Amino acid sequence: MASVYLETTVIGYLASRPGADIIFAANQLMTLEWWNDHRSRFELFASQAVVDECSAGDPMAAQERLVFLDGIPVLAINAATRNLAHELIGRVGLPVKAAVDAVHIATAALNKIDYLLTWNCKHIANPAFRRNIEDVLDDAGLPSPVICTPQEILNV
Repeated sequence: MASVYLETTVIGYLASRPGADIIFAANQLMTLEWWNDHRSRFELFASQAVVDECSAGDPMAAQERLVFLDGIPVLAINAATRNLAHELIGRVGLPVKAAVDAVHIATAALNKIDYLLTWNCKHIANPAFRRNIEDVLDDAGLPSPVICTPQEILNV
């Protein structure tokens, strides 16, 4: 069974109220379709970084997000994760403010997760960064997870 790392934005879309923006609404529907109809075909994982991000902000909204993580194994963030994330920031071109995004990539790679599922197309699922991400992971002797959105994984 293929494994999927759930990045925080996926949980955010699942827990969000329907939006008026047509693109947001379409992305949210695709995320809900994947969650309801396809996630059972995968072994799901999150990390402590996902838990921390989902716990931030309004306590009621945080609780609504955390419900989706119930029962999903949480991968630890350790020195190897932080070191690889630092390497990703330095070599990929990610801004320092995207440090947690690098942690998500590092966590998925170090745990040999097959897919990193995200709606973060600015720093994670950005085609301009993918080759550099793969190069850093390859240099570290790690397989690169397939970084994709819920729309892209629907037919896997």
